[in-house]
Amino acid sequence: MIEYTSRNIRTWSMLGSCGAFGIAAMELPNIDDRCIVLTSDLCTYSSLDRFKTKYPDRFFNVGIAEQNMVGIAGGLAKENFIPFATTYATFAATRCADQVRVNMGYMKLGIKLVGLTAGLSVGILGATHMSVEDIAVMRAIPNIVILSPADCMESIKAVIASAEIESPVYLRLSGTMNNPIVYKEDYNFEIGKAITLREGDDVVIIATGTMVYNSCRAAELLEEKGVSCRVIDMHTIKPLDENEVQKACNAKLIVTVEEHSMIGGLGGAVAECLAGMNRHPPLLRVGLPDIFMHAGTYEHLVEKCGLCPPSISDSIFQYLQSEHCNR
Repeated sequence: MIEYTSRNIRTWSMLGSCGAFGIAAMELPNIDDRCIVLTSDLCTYSSLDRFKTKYPDRFFNVGIAEQNMVGIAGGLAKENFIPFATTYATFAATRCADQVRVNMGYMKLGIKLVGLTAGLSVGILGATHMSVEDIAVMRAIPNIVILSPADCMESIKAVIASAEIESPVYLRLSGTMNNPIVYKEDYNFEIGKAITLREGDDVVIIATGTMVYNSCRAAELLEEKGVSCRVIDMHTIKPLDENEVQKACNAKLIVTVEEHSMIGGLGGAVAECLAGMNRHPPLLRVGLPDIFMHAGTYEHLVEKCGLCPPSISDSIFQYLQSEHCNR
């Protein structure tokens, strides 16, 4: 049984989201004895060595064959197993797009596809390994739940919640080792229900994944400038918590922040929700530009893309001073 203690939370943070997945995987057989785990030659990187040793009959390494892995997971799901399949997020969303569309979307098989190192976290390997369009790809496919946890404890909670529902799930794990802590104590995690981390009246920042922490820090910087910000952890991209988006319409400005392309991700989902309303405040989307980024360290790329707390704060403050918010 996982204990959400301050010591464990610090340990999970040091391990990063991949390490946190390995911690959660050890609990899966206790949650449901139908749970099994597959990987495409990423056993150690998925932190599954302990799982492989303790549950050798529940672990399958299919080799460097991501598309085949999704097909195998589909067959196992068809036989009433609950398969968790792990690979790099960019391979899960794009290389396996056809298998995901048919097995998870069309057939509604309960595969839990775990996208490791989403966003810019392995940016040193170049554009081929940066996963900045995966949410957009997955959102366009019907019937798939998309989870994007804010920190390592939420990653563990998302894994466990995924095992408890029948739906196919795409679990987007972002960030690096020494992942900043957003949640310092236990809390209730519910798929489809966003969490308000900070109250404010002027601006509502809706963030997901690693950008939840950065948005909280940006809100602190804005408070020093007299701008009151509410910060929301939108850990479920699909189904989107539209009620929380509607509540945000009382603010002067709604902002989405994501470590993903500004096209088709969280910003797109919120924009589509707002488009169905008669009146709403302006929407500022903060994310990656529509280009392939050159290789670089995670810290360099986050700063270059304007996703560090000072840059997020400056973008919001400048927008508030612009004619968009002063008509």
